[in-house]
Amino acid sequence: MPHVITEFSANLDNVVDISALVKDLHETAIASGLFEVGGIRSRAKRREIFRVADGDPQNGFIFVMARIAPGRPAEKRKALGEALLATLSKRLEPVFASRGLTVSVEIEELNGEYTFRRNNIHDRLKANKGAAA
Repeated sequence: MPHVITEFSANLDNVVDISALVKDLHETAIASGLFEVGGIRSRAKRREIFRVADGDPQNGFIFVMARIAPGRPAEKRKALGEALLATLSKRLEPVFASRGLTVSVEIEELNGEYTFRRNNIHDRLKANKGAAA
């Protein structure tokens, strides 16, 4: 964990490099030190139907949800949210200067009792490290 899910308004397609943004957010999650690299998953969803504020067609949004496993202290969850927002703000500064834009980040702690998963990536990363040595 986590899942870093970015939703964005379709009117940002030609304004924001979404692939680069997802990469930046992924690297921010890694740099936080809160998660094993093999558990981090990042992706983006384009939203075709949206309305922001007064409905000006230039207004856009980006919403990042980090869904994390339970048990991390509140200050660590807060630091992750602040780091993700800082990453967004840095990449999007030119967009803020040219149009209406709203960005937000939410950290959601999952219910561990009802989260089920299977992952062989941790073992593969360890094996690849051993092969490189």
